[in-house]
Amino acid sequence: MPKRVIAEVQGWFKRERIVSNLEIFQDIIVISLCLGLFGVMLIRLADMFSSFLHPLDLREVTSDILFILILVELFRLLLDYLQQQHISVGAAVEITIVSALREVILRGVLEIPRDQIFALSVFLVVLAGILAALPWMSLFFEGAKILTPETTEE
Repeated sequence: MPKRVIAEVQGWFKRERIVSNLEIFQDIIVISLCLGLFGVMLIRLADMFSSFLHPLDLREVTSDILFILILVELFRLLLDYLQQQHISVGAAVEITIVSALREVILRGVLEIPRDQIFALSVFLVVLAGILAALPWMSLFFEGAKILTPETTEE
């Protein structure tokens, strides 16, 4: 009896079992984030349609549409993560660019201080550089995978 109990307890602490359990918990967290994002999208969509009953504010409607599109892209990013178990850097950069531009549209370019416009411009240039460099970075990392010691021993 004690040997069976000890074997059972040792089975709990095997690396593969711990990792698989943690991946299951991580998937549960991502699924709950997806459900929360879906709920927020529905609420914002209902708010946007209810705002059509009042006099139309084009800036507010544009902001709501962009916000819903950002939420949709985040939702797709989480779904891709659930399917492939990794984040698409390109999609994350695109979401960040749209989010930054949404804030500019929401506040208006003339109302933002010059220093913040300059910082935002530098930020967008860096993001565009990351987006442009992604194809070369993926080729570099694929080449690094080919030259790993595990593949050279075979």
